[in-house]
Amino acid sequence: MMRRFDMRLPVRVRFKNDRFKDGQLEGRQFAGANEFHTETQNVSARGVFFYLDRAVEAGTKLEVTLTFPPHITLTDAVRVRFNARVVRIENPLPSFRIGVAAMIEGYEFLRSTDIPDFTSTLRNGIDAAN
Repeated sequence: MMRRFDMRLPVRVRFKNDRFKDGQLEGRQFAGANEFHTETQNVSARGVFFYLDRAVEAGTKLEVTLTFPPHITLTDAVRVRFNARVVRIENPLPSFRIGVAAMIEGYEFLRSTDIPDFTSTLRNGIDAAN
């Protein structure tokens, strides 16, 4: 079992499936309807746990973006985006918040938006020249 770290970090969760358990989305796309902001309760090398105010089914694919602050990284803040799959749901009554445990299936480190990416800059220069 992987060690879990109790960390309250702001997180953006995007549903990759377009249908929620409660049927409110029903396969239609609405701007922002599949994106939620919450905070982690704990994080491990293989997973994350957080609460949502929306029902979700086990197996749902997620895209999760969070930022590890400098006091954790001991350097600059580090943004990470990962693909995850819901593996467990906790719904203690009478709370309206749904506990979501998700297994991390892949991740990438994100560059700060104020630092230009070398390959993007190069590609834009080539496109402009043509």
